[in-house]
Amino acid sequence: MGQGGEPRRVQAYDRELGAAVARAQEGDEAAFAVAYRLVQPGLLGYLRGLVGDDAEDVASDAWLEIARDLGRFKGDGAGFRGWTATIARHRALDHLRRLRVRPRGSALEQDMLELPGPHSTHEQALESLSTERALELVRSLPRDQAEAVLLRVVVGLDGPAAARVLGKRPGAVRTAAHRGLKRLARQLGVTDEASRTLGESK
Repeated sequence: MGQGGEPRRVQAYDRELGAAVARAQEGDEAAFAVAYRLVQPGLLGYLRGLVGDDAEDVASDAWLEIARDLGRFKGDGAGFRGWTATIARHRALDHLRRLRVRPRGSALEQDMLELPGPHSTHEQALESLSTERALELVRSLPRDQAEAVLLRVVVGLDGPAAARVLGKRPGAVRTAAHRGLKRLARQLGVTDEASRTLGESK
């Protein structure tokens, strides 16, 4: 799929998600399952980047809170993605505080050698970032860059939404995402143009 189709695909996804959330708020359990199915893959990817192998447990805690507080949510599909990412982030930070450890990368040079070869397109860069090894590479980034990349690329939030989740200015998040993607691009062999596109898009 070309880049031109990407915004339309995201808009359709967010429309479906927004409709499911609205029905779930009225008590439709099947609609809640639809919302879960749409949001969980990105949320789990984000949490893997923060807490590694504990992501499933942290995601379960986050979904318990999401289900409990669903009636208080106000917004559309894109807003729901941001809201769930904020809850997941709080659960992840609580988890890390309990463990008294900070997110750290464990990517070895061998892991980097086994990643796919040079990439030249936006879509291929995204594909690379969806792999477990790439998430390990993301975890090796400085914390602000890792979170910005995960929220922008894995969860799919725009700049302002990612900034709200992190409690930072959009410009600071754009800069962090750009720097993180530039570093990842070097490790993954992705062209600088793809990392610039991902880092600077709104």
